[in-house]
Amino acid sequence: MPNDKLKNYLHLHLIVFIWGFTALLGKLISIAALPLVWYRMLLASLIIGVYLWIKKVSLKVGVKTLCTMIFVGIVIALHWVTFFMAIKVSNVSIALATMSTGAFFTAFLEPVLYKRKIIWYEICFGILVIVGLYIIFQVETEYLHGIILALVSSFLAAIFSLMNGKLVKHQKPSIISFYELFGGVVFLTIYLLGMQSFTTDFFSLAHTDWIYIFILASACTAYAFIASVKVMRFISPYTVMLTVNLEPIYGMLLAFIVLGESEKMTPLFYLGGLLILLTVVANGVLKNKLRQKQT
Repeated sequence: MPNDKLKNYLHLHLIVFIWGFTALLGKLISIAALPLVWYRMLLASLIIGVYLWIKKVSLKVGVKTLCTMIFVGIVIALHWVTFFMAIKVSNVSIALATMSTGAFFTAFLEPVLYKRKIIWYEICFGILVIVGLYIIFQVETEYLHGIILALVSSFLAAIFSLMNGKLVKHQKPSIISFYELFGGVVFLTIYLLGMQSFTTDFFSLAHTDWIYIFILASACTAYAFIASVKVMRFISPYTVMLTVNLEPIYGMLLAFIVLGESEKMTPLFYLGGLLILLTVVANGVLKNKLRQKQT
């Protein structure tokens, strides 16, 4: 029904808005990126675990699948750590604009993981993304460290997205999410134990940090993931893809409203960011037209 489709489309925008809010929370939380991600993954895995227990969903999976999900969870953990590190050393706008390069990395990684040929127009779009990045690098040299960290984060995001594309064909998204988050938090726990980081100060967080971390783990991680999968049952993947591209815009607007002048960039920065975003959208539009011709 039209009303149901509109309802789900508005729900999708809410989810994308929540994802855009994630970067702002990363800036507002005072603790470092590593403990931030540890708390996020721990709480989110517990929340999804309770959800699965209430729904009486079996957690039984094959050993090979379990190992794959744990590996992806480690990649996600490193993705989030580098993402929040990028925000801490630069700002929300820099991190989100650079993260838009995910489609560029996917264009080159997908042929390797899915064993298909490289598509010519993806190479062209990749060159445009590089031009956009070059503009940002030229005008925002003081944020070079943050840009590099965000690029690493974007690359890791492309890897786990492609691997999840294979996993989701055989497993429930909620189960995938649980094992990946759990695997990630175990990995980070082992690292933190090795670095002897679990001190009294590690668990002494400000009240506002606890609030922000809970919002990050519950609304921005557990809820947003499960809700996005449900919405995709009613809305085409193409519409979802285009809507998700609004995440950097929502995130930068929120950051500018809340954080003010610290998020204000030069005009050339926005030109570079816009070029990257438009390239991602153009890639989706072209893919959709070619798919329609084939069908």
